[in-house]
Amino acid sequence: MKSWRVLGLLSGTSMDGIDVAAAEFRLAADGWLELRPLGCLDVPYPAELRAELLAALPPADCSARQLCRLDTLVGRAFGVAALRGLTELCDGQADLIGSLGQTIYHWVEDGRCEGTLQLGQPAWIAEATGLPVVADLRTRDVAAGGHGAPLAGLFDQLWLGHGRARTAALNLGGIANISVVGGGLPPLAYDTGPGNALLDSAARLLPERRERDEGGRLAAIGSPHPDLLSALLADPYYELPPPKSTGKEYFTAEYLHAALARLATPPSIPDLLATLVELTARTVAQECDRQEATRVVASGGGVHNATLMAALSRHLAPAELVTSAAEGLPADGKEGYLAALLGLLTFCGQPGNLPAATGAVGPRPLGSITPGRTALLLPAPWPRPPVALRCVATGADRGHTTGEPVRTGG
Repeated sequence: MKSWRVLGLLSGTSMDGIDVAAAEFRLAADGWLELRPLGCLDVPYPAELRAELLAALPPADCSARQLCRLDTLVGRAFGVAALRGLTELCDGQADLIGSLGQTIYHWVEDGRCEGTLQLGQPAWIAEATGLPVVADLRTRDVAAGGHGAPLAGLFDQLWLGHGRARTAALNLGGIANISVVGGGLPPLAYDTGPGNALLDSAARLLPERRERDEGGRLAAIGSPHPDLLSALLADPYYELPPPKSTGKEYFTAEYLHAALARLATPPSIPDLLATLVELTARTVAQECDRQEATRVVASGGGVHNATLMAALSRHLAPAELVTSAAEGLPADGKEGYLAALLGLLTFCGQPGNLPAATGAVGPRPLGSITPGRTALLLPAPWPRPPVALRCVATGADRGHTTGEPVRTGG
């Protein structure tokens, strides 16, 4: 079997930096795709770039000049991160890179996605590494009538969909999304609402303007504000049928300020954070219950918020809540491995979307390919798509004996 070594890159809606994951893939004769995690790392954005990205989000205006600068600066930052991943995780050897980029705007009107924009010009990544780059992975699904999100649906169907239990793969990024698979039923995936987006906005209201409530410590000493929680839960997004998608252009700091302005007495910051924890937990649990999930496998930055995880466990009961590490993938690295898989599927002539998840009219190969330093030589297309995905423990790779992939800070 030929193996493929692939780097996956993305920056989530929290815009705090670039996630890099390295994986080795093998397509077995039985149609199973093996994923061997080689490690993952975080590369923080330069403070000035992150500030510019956050300042460009709606409702702010963004000029053509600013958009061009950001696309270039994010592309350069992705190139630096990719080179680090290539050197530190792959011993300088890889076949290609898949990049989900940095979402700056997701255009949804009347429940239909009309367009989506990810920054991070792939030419800079190809120039930095010399490798071909598969990028702009969402737009083709949108052109085919889908939402371009969540693209994790196919990954989760291959990874968890062959089990008997109806399982929800939960990503707790700035926006929370679920893929519900297995149990002999068709897969389904969609955004449930805010994950960390409003929580991070609330943390910035503190005098020291924190980026987040680390570990949910402040939320843990607060109590949900009943009137605010009721108002937030009344948002019509939660009643829309799937497939559906949303983003930080909807759940903005201004969205939170407007909700607070309607209160006679504003809550304390701990009470506000406790309210937003409850909002995320309830809206996620409501959708998992609606889809009859009996097991929830969580990943993303939100799994480090102990208060949020405790609230989720309480609202999801009797469904089981575990992190993706229980299924062989580090909770912080799953989205990076998704980007790697999507890049590989496109490179090998296979579709990367799951129409039942995104709403597209059919399966489509995703993205566009930027050549590396040499002529682009595509492999012969795989004769059929993979039937399932299994994670293979790394064993003693890179000095680890537990099978947990290495993770290093940026």
